[in-house]
Amino acid sequence: MFTSGIRQNRLAKMLGIDEAHLSKIVNGFREPSHDLRTQIAEILHSDPEWLFHKMLVTEEGLVIDNQPAYPNK
Repeated sequence: MFTSGIRQNRLAKMLGIDEAHLSKIVNGFREPSHDLRTQIAEILHSDPEWLFHKMLVTEEGLVIDNQPAYPNK
């Protein structure tokens, strides 16, 4: 959202959803539906797979889509 210049409240309005709902999606507390993922990606001019991949920071390091980001470390 930052690089596209669209604020969260504006994006929520464009999607026709509540800003609190979008906030939960952005912060990883809610999974958007396939259609909503597609809409968000189109508005942000992004690939939905890239936009919604899973990342987790653990004590061992960064984990992306359940795979270590730096497997040799």
